[in-house]
Amino acid sequence: MTRLQLQFILESTELPLNMDCVIVSFLKAAVQNYSQEWFEQLYDKKKSIIKMFSWSCYYPGARFTKNKILLDQNYFLLTFSDADMKELLQFYNAFTLMRKRRHPMSQNSMMLNAIRIQDIPEITDSEIIVKVQSSLIARRHNSEDNTDSYYSCEDPEFSEVIKENVKNFLEKQGIPLSMENFSVTPVKAKKIVAQVWRRPTDATIGILKLTGTSELLNLLYASGVGSRRSEGHGLLNIIW
Repeated sequence: MTRLQLQFILESTELPLNMDCVIVSFLKAAVQNYSQEWFEQLYDKKKSIIKMFSWSCYYPGARFTKNKILLDQNYFLLTFSDADMKELLQFYNAFTLMRKRRHPMSQNSMMLNAIRIQDIPEITDSEIIVKVQSSLIARRHNSEDNTDSYYSCEDPEFSEVIKENVKNFLEKQGIPLSMENFSVTPVKAKKIVAQVWRRPTDATIGILKLTGTSELLNLLYASGVGSRRSEGHGLLNIIW
């Protein structure tokens, strides 16, 4: 498996709280700059398109205030992962074309400075212990009234909702992998309230245990787990 690490240089060490919106804006700009056809495949507003990728950010010395994020240094790192290797290569090429370009955000701007390729070992076990790199979102959608309910590790429904999210992901992507014995168990996890598109949303961080076939675990490790993965949620890091 492969992940990409992107380093962005900032004009200022102050970031807006809605960095999820900023990063999605950058991803859309990169995809559209690379291929309009690909952009329409990923971001057609007329369709609900489940993506194969996820990402997380590292902000050095971050301090979160009511209105902004304050950093110790004028850069941040973005880890990007995609379960579709062909698509990951497309993103690598798209990111390369965005290097040294300024991308705007509120009272600041960011410039992609460097791209590193990270090789990730294949998972061969049926059980892994992971740390959540970007808050995990467990969402249950009610199609009758078009509402969403969110669950954290504190809710008894948490593990079952994650399984529903994974099942929906596999079905929508047409991936014939078995979910037999698949489970998600909090080990040392806690509930947080994450800002998801400026809305306070129950989410989970910390350490989890995942069990399942090695094929399924490899897929989820590359794609992220849960809902809103392409908006910067559910990326995992194996610690055992």
